[in-house]
Amino acid sequence: MFSPQPMKHVLLQVMTEDLPQVSLILAELQVFGPDYRPFHDSQYRSIPGQRFRELYHRAVSRLQKISGHVRIGSQVALNELHVVREDELEETDRWLGETWDRCSTFEENLRHQSEEQQLLDQLEQALGNFGELNIDLGLLQGERMFLDIRLGMIPRTHVGQLKEAIALANYLLFPYLEHDEMVHVIVVGPKGERERELGSVLDTAGFRPLTIPVELQGEPSRVRIELQKRRLALKQASNREREIARQFASEIRERLEECQRTLVMAEPFVRLDTAVRTGGYTSVISGWIPARDVRRTERALVAGLSNPLHIEVRNPLPEERPLVPSYMPDNRLMAPFATLVKQYGIPRYGEVDPTAIFAVTFILMFGMMFGDVGHGLTIALAAWLARRKLKSFTLFTICIGFSAALFGIFYGSLFGYEGLFHALWLPPLSDPLYMLSVALMWGIGFLLLISFVSIYNRFIQGDLTRAIFASNGVVSTLLYASLLYGIYNLYREGSFGVPAASVSILALAVVLAYKLTETQASAGERMLVAVVETFETITGYISNTLSFLRVAAFSLNHVALAIAVFTLADMMNSTQGQVLMVILGNLFILILEGAIVTIQALRLEYYEGFSRFYSGDGREFKPLRLNLGGTP
Repeated sequence: MFSPQPMKHVLLQVMTEDLPQVSLILAELQVFGPDYRPFHDSQYRSIPGQRFRELYHRAVSRLQKISGHVRIGSQVALNELHVVREDELEETDRWLGETWDRCSTFEENLRHQSEEQQLLDQLEQALGNFGELNIDLGLLQGERMFLDIRLGMIPRTHVGQLKEAIALANYLLFPYLEHDEMVHVIVVGPKGERERELGSVLDTAGFRPLTIPVELQGEPSRVRIELQKRRLALKQASNREREIARQFASEIRERLEECQRTLVMAEPFVRLDTAVRTGGYTSVISGWIPARDVRRTERALVAGLSNPLHIEVRNPLPEERPLVPSYMPDNRLMAPFATLVKQYGIPRYGEVDPTAIFAVTFILMFGMMFGDVGHGLTIALAAWLARRKLKSFTLFTICIGFSAALFGIFYGSLFGYEGLFHALWLPPLSDPLYMLSVALMWGIGFLLLISFVSIYNRFIQGDLTRAIFASNGVVSTLLYASLLYGIYNLYREGSFGVPAASVSILALAVVLAYKLTETQASAGERMLVAVVETFETITGYISNTLSFLRVAAFSLNHVALAIAVFTLADMMNSTQGQVLMVILGNLFILILEGAIVTIQALRLEYYEGFSRFYSGDGREFKPLRLNLGGTP
């Protein structure tokens, strides 16, 4: 519960012809994690199955592309397991290649039709600019020998002035369509020297030229009919193409799902990759198995193989610890908390797995900061109703909801109302200093627990020096505890106390001496660095401890927000207004403060907790398994 499962390194020696069967058995057991490190043995040099892997990856790529056109099941049902031979995989790849060629043809046809649809849209949009012209649009296209014809738009307010200005150059202006503040016009005149002068006048008037696409030939009414005919023909062609594609998808779906099952059963052998080395008739497979599953794995292999095999099992070597995968908890209760822990990192093999500590402390801190029976039960109910969307986080949300409801019973709070029932403990605002002291004691206990975990982790890793002398080690933890005891004596009796002072001074001297020996620099620089780092160790404990005051601060803030809501409600003139304000205010508290409290609890876990003992640079145990979740 508090550390990853003990792991064993295994070396399987099997007949090369049995490798696919071995991989399938291991994938079905879901307990074998391949070890991809180079295997130094002159007898086993080559990696088998190179062509098998090439066929597999190509077939998977094709299946993924085809599944974009043909919908197949999201879950794979394997009625019967069998070893996928190379010739079977090659046939699967060949058929998927032919199928993808057919699908890509459909895709290309639909793309052309889509482009044709866009062209028709553009032509109809362009035709809208010339629809009022009762003339063959082809006559307005291209250059004319004697006439200068220009089509465009100008602001409505400039029409009169422009008409007078161009008349001086023997040009005529014909408005033919008004649209909002713009007027569509035709400017006609003789070609000659005044064309450039006309261009300057048109630019000054805000003239925006319009181009008639070459596809628009004939009178606008006739062109519009032709475009409608083209659009109808295109729609019919698209419908036919989609119907053919649907029929094709229906015909191949069963075979496609069969290919999907074949690839699922072929994947375990592919995933073994460099964890397998072959020397001809025999091959070796190296990997990691949880200690509790070694016997079960051996029995399954012996029962499933007709040829003999040999298995070597050993404990991880000290130098292998950073490479050993950590088996994280996979039960339903811890799964959502494990997900949040993984956001920070994976524990190294042998380290304390913080998932259980995180789960208990996070739930308690959330409840203490957000204590209210009504709010807590609302969160739990909302989580249950949204369980399909929350999935594994449903239980997590229900837990923090019940925690908030439990502390609401302690505080005597129901949707912000206090006094409706007797508090089992006390309302937070009745004694804020006491609440702050409780939060401070919680922080001290949390930091001491985390320091003990840090010391344990370093001992497990064989780093005795850092376990004793480094930050969050035995000496610094003793310094922290003695300072706390001395401050407590000073508060109760008015003096720090000789035992506390003696331990504090001795621990401080040891920490300073360790920092001096650890620093590589000149004497003066070493002393400066050692003093600064020692001071940082002390201030780190102080700041981390004070950070936990926010646990009480948010419990007080929760009550203060409720008081603010009730104050606003009392200012309403009607009963309906008061009820509405109380409901909306409680929703505001639930959503906004609930999110803030969640973030603050995570911050305390990550920065005041994990950063002290948890490196998070481990490797998660990912065993061979049959990928039944859909396309590989």
